[in-house]
Amino acid sequence: MSTTERRETVPNAAAPAASSQAVRETLEDYTLRFAPRGYRRWTPMVVATTALGGIAYMADFSIGAGIGLAHGTGNALVAIAVAAVVIFVTGFPLAYYGARYNIDLDLITRGSGFGYYGSVLTSVIFASFTFIFFALEGSIMAQGLKLGLGLPLWLGYAVSTLMVIPLVVYGMKALSRLQVWTTPVWLLLMVGPLVYLVAEDPGTVGRFLSYAGTDGDGAVNAASVMLGAGVCLSLIAQIGEQIDYLRFMPPRTEANKRAWWTAVVLAGPGWVLLGALKQAIGVFLAVYVLAEAGPAAAPEPIRQFRGAFEAMMPSWAVVPLAVVLVVISQIKINVTNAYSGSLAWTNAFTRVTRHYPGRMVFVLVNLAFALVLMEADMFSFLSGVLGFYSNCAIAWVVTVATDIGVNKYVLKLSPLRPEFRRGMLHPVNPVGVVSFVSASGLSIALYFHLFGDRLQPYSPVAAAVIAFVITPLAAVVTKGRYYLRRADDGIAEPLLDTDGNPSAITLDCHVCHQPYERPDLTACVAHAAVVCSLCLSTDKTGEHVLPATV
Repeated sequence: MSTTERRETVPNAAAPAASSQAVRETLEDYTLRFAPRGYRRWTPMVVATTALGGIAYMADFSIGAGIGLAHGTGNALVAIAVAAVVIFVTGFPLAYYGARYNIDLDLITRGSGFGYYGSVLTSVIFASFTFIFFALEGSIMAQGLKLGLGLPLWLGYAVSTLMVIPLVVYGMKALSRLQVWTTPVWLLLMVGPLVYLVAEDPGTVGRFLSYAGTDGDGAVNAASVMLGAGVCLSLIAQIGEQIDYLRFMPPRTEANKRAWWTAVVLAGPGWVLLGALKQAIGVFLAVYVLAEAGPAAAPEPIRQFRGAFEAMMPSWAVVPLAVVLVVISQIKINVTNAYSGSLAWTNAFTRVTRHYPGRMVFVLVNLAFALVLMEADMFSFLSGVLGFYSNCAIAWVVTVATDIGVNKYVLKLSPLRPEFRRGMLHPVNPVGVVSFVSASGLSIALYFHLFGDRLQPYSPVAAAVIAFVITPLAAVVTKGRYYLRRADDGIAEPLLDTDGNPSAITLDCHVCHQPYERPDLTACVAHAAVVCSLCLSTDKTGEHVLPATV
């Protein structure tokens, strides 16, 4: 009997009443756990399209415009390129592990240097990323609603927050439909005006390339490039949202390996190619509308696209189309921000308290944080917020990427297969925790001028270099002994199939009485049975947790 058939024959009512809510919610989109083969019915290209639909956000236009207006087009384009290279290189191993082993970035982080409780730190970092960017996108939408409908900003903030709640309740199934159907409209509205402007007025390209910025003479210099790259690198944590979709990739086989790799590269680290293009377009459009809109309003995407639409269509259609573009973009990304943020908060809370409160609780928590930031006018101090945040995000992502690329494949001190189950991991692994704390702490000190003004622009570089150096050094010093608490999970069936994919063998958890695939289970220390990863996470007494053996 297949996994899907078995799942349909076991009703939720079979679970104990105390855990029925957790069972229902985590079986919708496998919150906090491995995504089984029986659920992953999408083709690689559908998963990739869904994942790429989540990067339709307008923040890139604002980020690029802010850098370009301050430092000039030359510095902005180099900064965007530098950040894109770093994001692609660090994102590749994370995307591969998420797609290959069907787990999200938090679960990858646990077994890649941080430990079972140590990765709570990075869960909070990622959750912060989602509500910061939710607030940014919500602010952009509120600007559009003010321009198009005359809504005051405070009301626009509330509308942009509340409208995503119904869309984010149902997880991957609903999100995949939303992203696939809205992507063609979004692409047409975004690319059309740019092509028209360049074709009709080639002089716009020359004005764009020669723009010198307000803080310099237009010459490319390292300090300006690093300041700009630091803002762009705040998006490095976006790979976590991409993996929230990539974990639903089908198994990689000989028959689908070309499509599988294409989808992983494009929808994983490849997201930054479109992101960098949008940032460059943001610089172009800001320069184009600067004379009319002024430096304060030119970074606002609604003003940028209003100016572009005015050049190519009747006046009556300009504002409605600009508002439609902003609203579609905001919905596409903020359902992802709300969804991914709720997963990160729930992951951290469940591990610390050993209680699963329900994902919807943290959807509302994440939205509340975002609304507070919007009402505090976060958009007006955008570069400062992103520049500071990027130090923490870079330290985390580079640490995990280095653990995968160096500690696993070069030094062979970190287990190749990622582990995430309670009992299998040490509570804290100093390799990742020390690297992350050192890299983020020192780079933040640089950012706040504690080592002088001349070094301040290089805080993102410091975060990346320190994480890259300390991660393998800590693994060598500790000899890799803090990765696994035990090597054997007590189940006889192999964890991987003959193709190296997670096994589809299904066993019943004796706590919640639900069937789960082999990678989500361990043996129970107290019974001749198996326990699923969520029941282990919520085991307050530890009676089901296997003892340490290494």
